Amino acid sequence: MTFRLGRRALLSLAVATSVMAAVPATAQDTVELNFSAVFSANDIRAEMMNKFSEALTDEFTFNGYYGATLFAQGTELVAIQRGNLEMGNIAPQDVSNQLPAFSILTSAYLFRDADHLRTFFNSEPGEEMKAMVEDELGIKILGPTYFGTRQVGLRIDKEINRPEDMAGVKLRMPGGEAWQFLGEALGANPTPMAYAEVYTGLATGAIDGQDNPLPNVQNMKFYEVETQTVLTSHLVGYDLLVMSKEVWDGLSDEQKATVQSAADEAIAWSTEQHLAQEAELVAFFESEGMTFHTPDVDAFRAYAQDKYLNSDLSKDWPEGMLDKINGL
Repeated sequence: MTFRLGRRALLSLAVATSVMAAVPATAQDTVELNFSAVFSANDIRAEMMNKFSEALTDEFTFNGYYGATLFAQGTELVAIQRGNLEMGNIAPQDVSNQLPAFSILTSAYLFRDADHLRTFFNSEPGEEMKAMVEDELGIKILGPTYFGTRQVGLRIDKEINRPEDMAGVKLRMPGGEAWQFLGEALGANPTPMAYAEVYTGLATGAIDGQDNPLPNVQNMKFYEVETQTVLTSHLVGYDLLVMSKEVWDGLSDEQKATVQSAADEAIAWSTEQHLAQEAELVAFFESEGMTFHTPDVDAFRAYAQDKYLNSDLSKDWPEGMLDKINGL
């Protein structure tokens, strides 16, 4: 049986065909990038991701989800690996949970400052570690997102000068072996707790303190329920801006260059903003009634490094990597 199209139907078909032909290929092949992070929409790093998005071409569609509204803290990496998420701001401790060799990059008193951190990830040993992550975990590291040097904030008035003074202090640390060990390396009694619950935990006394860079303390208003900051400076705080390796491999060379350039520029801007903010926050917190105390940092450093080197964590560290990092 033969069906004939009327004149009007033929005209409609011709118009539809011409419209489809007129749609650029790039519009049909837009790369959707869904991004998840635990930090709030008011965080400097949220603006960092806005700048990242603005630097992308029309070939990309970026959707940012903040405050753990899409995936809970610590689950972003698995979401990417399962193909449920394209990009995330991943804690290096989450990486080390799956790749023990990476735990060297989560150890206390490793990086000296933000510049040392950036230099490492752009160096040959840094490329070695990034390649290891790509091969074994299936994620592409675009760069480290510095968010400040971690300090200990306490709701109690106990004087802290040396690691032994931290004995019995219930210090909130994120879940995971690497984070919990870091708390032990400070001499404290580490307690896992979700980031969003820390304010209430401090207010109710469920925990005695938390460790975060000063900008995070401001963003989450922890200073309202703390009495003092102990300037241990035990860890250069950073996360990893990552993309699914499968998504990355599906990009053209030009698209990869666009994404990497956008990430580099956004991360550099964010780092500058965090460094400037850290310098200003001490005066602000003091005006809010918080006191600051500098302990015996050398004693903390010696205690922490001894804990790491005599633990099972260091047995997985790549041979010679520590010397390479120290030598940069």
